[in-house]
Amino acid sequence: MASAGNFSSLEESVTPVFDCQSCGACCSYSAEWPRFSTEDDAQLDLIPQKYVAADESGMRCDGVRCSALAGEVGKSTICGIYEVRPNVCRACMPGGDDCLMARKAHGLPTL
Repeated sequence: MASAGNFSSLEESVTPVFDCQSCGACCSYSAEWPRFSTEDDAQLDLIPQKYVAADESGMRCDGVRCSALAGEVGKSTICGIYEVRPNVCRACMPGGDDCLMARKAHGLPTL
């Protein structure tokens, strides 16, 4: 049987799980964030033009919100181009520093 001390250590090592489809904070954090940087032309050609910024530097945003994001941030969201999303979007991992920063900015729980 585990002692209370062992349970406490186990509890502290558990990382919270964030569900991106009930969040969307990272996609609605900054118009400067969804920028293209490491994608090649073939990857960029897969992104529908209606979602690409006029200067083609990244995703088109409506304010700070990526135009490919549908739904309500913090409730239920979905990416309209998930399968072909840019690398910067793929790099933002649930519970990672970028995720937590965006969640905090939207007043969403970070623990």
